[in-house]
Amino acid sequence: MDPLHFLLQPPVFYPIIPYACTIFGGLRPGRMILIQGSVGTCATRFQIDFQCGCSTRPRSDVAFHFNPRFSSSDANIICNTLRKDHWLDELKFSGAPLRKGESFVLLFLFLTDKVKVSIGGQHFLDFTYRLPLKDVDAVGIYGDVTIKEISFLSSNPLKSVSADLQKTPLSKTFPMGLSECHAITVRGLVTVNPDELTLLLKSSDSIPFKLTANFQDQSLSYNSFIGQSWGQPQNVQTPFFLFYPERFFEILLLPEAGLFRLAINGTPVNDFRPPVFDLKSIEELQITGSAGLFAVQC
Repeated sequence: MDPLHFLLQPPVFYPIIPYACTIFGGLRPGRMILIQGSVGTCATRFQIDFQCGCSTRPRSDVAFHFNPRFSSSDANIICNTLRKDHWLDELKFSGAPLRKGESFVLLFLFLTDKVKVSIGGQHFLDFTYRLPLKDVDAVGIYGDVTIKEISFLSSNPLKSVSADLQKTPLSKTFPMGLSECHAITVRGLVTVNPDELTLLLKSSDSIPFKLTANFQDQSLSYNSFIGQSWGQPQNVQTPFFLFYPERFFEILLLPEAGLFRLAINGTPVNDFRPPVFDLKSIEELQITGSAGLFAVQC
């Protein structure tokens, strides 16, 4: 069977550590997260935190803290929970088959009352939840580690969330315009047979930012409509297409001085510098095309 049938959201490849991302739809019993990577040759520790949000100040609760430490040939793994900025009693698991300078495959299987962790295909530990699983909606990775891939797995990814999606086209207005660091986050689900997905920012007489994902040729491009004409499209350079049919996506758009910064599914992509940049004049966000939307935050 095609392994994509088990993917709940697009995988993340080679994220820059430290790294944190949203788990679309949160965790629930039966979900699995597969993490492949390698331990640094001089590593002392790294950690994978299953968090209730991505806040750093105040720090989000951590439902499951998975923390390998390398003081000898084999690793010891510390597991714990952070609640209201206080660590609870830690559990120590000795003799983990993780070694400095070597690659690993970790599989986290989330059940009703506990998470089961396997290393290299072999079960290694169970950890009973101390916070509700339904509150966990992010994963953070920190420390002396290189991550090759994070995969979000489920046998039935769409059933519980598809009914809650908003249809496109969708519009959001900005009565006071935009400002620098006014982040826009769009989360949604690509349709079964997608054609094109477009996100644009409009003013009364121009479109300073337009992002187009074309599923036919798997291309991403920027453009702007200034002075009654479209500019020359600028291709967004990525090692692979960042959208998948029937998969979740997250678009983060951040205006800064003279440019728009963009990240898709946690992957930063090219900056776009429109020929005319007046954030205060931008009045509307429009999203159209082959997707349903479950969160638009402006």
